Amino acid sequence: MTRRDEFAGFVAARSAALHRAAYLMVGDTSLAQDLVQEALVKTYTAWPRLRDPANAEAYCRKAITTTAISWFRRKSWSERPTEDPGAGDTVSGHADQVAQSQWLWEGLMRLPVRQRAAIVLRYYEDLTEAQTAHAMGCAVGTVKSQVAAGLTKLRDHLGHAADDLLPLADTAVNR
Repeated sequence: MTRRDEFAGFVAARSAALHRAAYLMVGDTSLAQDLVQEALVKTYTAWPRLRDPANAEAYCRKAITTTAISWFRRKSWSERPTEDPGAGDTVSGHADQVAQSQWLWEGLMRLPVRQRAAIVLRYYEDLTEAQTAHAMGCAVGTVKSQVAAGLTKLRDHLGHAADDLLPLADTAVNR
């Protein structure tokens, strides 16, 4: 199998998961697509240097994370103000879940990019602290502090609903 074939197989198998992670970091479909494309270019360029092609996903996730962080620093993107959709009324069933997801999403988008990246990698991508640290290019202690600070800010944003919407929050700080 040629290098090009191996890479094409990797892209076909993992591009949806990579796009999901990128979208959760930047909050915009077009930017997420651009981010994944840039990370895939970096991964393809590094492909011959990868000792084990099975590490390609970790390499690509790190490229996504570091590129997203550098984009946010360079472009000085600001927060987008939103209304508080969870104030007061609760709707049962699917509509309630959609409102809660939207509320959680807005809280996630208010976080600084490093805190958002740490939470996305730890809880949406289910990476360990060590894997998250590797993807972010930082120490495990930094991951712990970024996650803890991000969860605190999410609790502040979500208010009384934080315990229901952040079931992992209590265990996350103690890990």
